[in-house]
Amino acid sequence: MSAERTVRQRDWVGHFWSYALAWGLPSALLIGALFIEPLARTFLWTAGLLWMGGACLANARRCGRTHCHFTGPFFLLMALASALHGSDILALGPRGWLWLGLAIVLGTGLLWYLPEKIWGRFRSARMTRS
Repeated sequence: MSAERTVRQRDWVGHFWSYALAWGLPSALLIGALFIEPLARTFLWTAGLLWMGGACLANARRCGRTHCHFTGPFFLLMALASALHGSDILALGPRGWLWLGLAIVLGTGLLWYLPEKIWGRFRSARMTRS
């Protein structure tokens, strides 16, 4: 079996159920939490972003998926920003949740697309060690 094929098989992004669990479910929680009170939103956004960031970092280690090296830390940073905003430590104004949401959506898109456009889908086959 080729190294490239092994890497692709280990990539959680490339498989429906692992993608749905690692990123789809938390994304749905973030969207649904837009419609609930801010304290619960703070908890759900922070937890969802921590989950996605952890999944990205695990996937980066697992298969070397290029964008996961960038989106993992980004989601963790957004989790911190959500926790701080929801705790009134980081004042983002009356539309703070909107700004955070836009940053998450735009940042995710850019950090997914650009690194893989520049460096390819996988960093290298040598990163497939267990």
